[in-house]
Amino acid sequence: MQALTETAHIKEVKGGGILTPKGFHSAGTHAKLRYSKQDLGIIISENPANCAAVYTTSHFQAAPLKVTQQSIAEDGLIQAVIVNSACANACTGQKGYQDALRMRSLTAQKFNIKEHYVAVASTGVIGEFLPMEKIEKGISELKPAGEQVNAEDFQTAILTTDTVMKAACFSAEIGGKKVTIGGTAKGSGMIHPNMATMLGFLTTDAAISTNHLSLALKEVTNQTFNQITVDGDSSTNDMVLVLANGAAQNEELNPEHSDWPIFVKLLEKSCESLAKQIARDGEGATKLIEVNVTGAKNDKEAQTVAKQIVGSSLVKTAVYGADANWGRIIGAVGQSDAHVNPDTVDISIGNISMLDKSEPIAFSEEAALEYLQKEEVLISVNLNVGKGQGKAWGCDLSYDYVKINASYRT
Repeated sequence: MQALTETAHIKEVKGGGILTPKGFHSAGTHAKLRYSKQDLGIIISENPANCAAVYTTSHFQAAPLKVTQQSIAEDGLIQAVIVNSACANACTGQKGYQDALRMRSLTAQKFNIKEHYVAVASTGVIGEFLPMEKIEKGISELKPAGEQVNAEDFQTAILTTDTVMKAACFSAEIGGKKVTIGGTAKGSGMIHPNMATMLGFLTTDAAISTNHLSLALKEVTNQTFNQITVDGDSSTNDMVLVLANGAAQNEELNPEHSDWPIFVKLLEKSCESLAKQIARDGEGATKLIEVNVTGAKNDKEAQTVAKQIVGSSLVKTAVYGADANWGRIIGAVGQSDAHVNPDTVDISIGNISMLDKSEPIAFSEEAALEYLQKEEVLISVNLNVGKGQGKAWGCDLSYDYVKINASYRT
């Protein structure tokens, strides 16, 4: 995406989230799908909202994704999103599909809205059936409201192995009206999305059609959620969904609108914030890794190289051990499908140069160790073969990752 002056008009809303845009409410409850904490949540718009979504490219799409796709395909409108954790309802056959439809139906009845105005999402263990009696009781107990505690209840309800809630919010003036985008997400392990992340939900009071919202989301997803990786494994349940209810009363946005770039950048910043929070909260992670690749043949190849580096187990373990072994980085670059000239690569960790035109540079191991002990680590690579640039985010790989996943079901 080209650099634009609209970035100066975008403001981060500290403490904001899914309920900051006008016209949205949420709730979470403990339906006893897990031992404690909320595990069933809902986001609801005061009016049906235009909706766009992206989904996992896994061959094994979970039942909730199929139901959500059917709902959106009806007329592009969604008013409520019902989500459960603890059970993914994936690889559960016809019964799982019927259970997802039942979740949609129960939600529609509870809130007196059309069934196809309900989207469904689930996350948790694959191959287990939903305990529908608990789901039904939990839906009956949901009482959406617009306070911060209601947002936090929803944010907690969607978590699995996450250690923290994730929220983001940005606003900008569009067409003389204040437009806000808020979001929340869950994701900690099984993160190597080919569309989005484990689960992400964004709300906006912008007036924009479903088709144009989908256009913006797909563009932004490729630069944000698709550029994170924790462990190289994609989920059956990955989905990012955006609701736009038009409550800001701006002139409807489209690619020809003068403020279209502002809206896309607003969505990008919201998604990037959530993507980085997911990467930082990777299972067992102690550090966030950002890889910035420049000088590639094009932006797509730069993104490919960046994700290859941040997804390398050897790079991740080197960062965990604070080992300034740039050989791990060059090894990852060499495995990528991008065009690489082996005689022109520059590598830096933080502001410490280690490779110049593929020639080693003497550097202070003590300074590198001090830098790599920080909670955020920047790796910069210049391929010097073009003008393409791209970023990716991930985390280090620690002993705790193995512990967490060795006992995921117990």
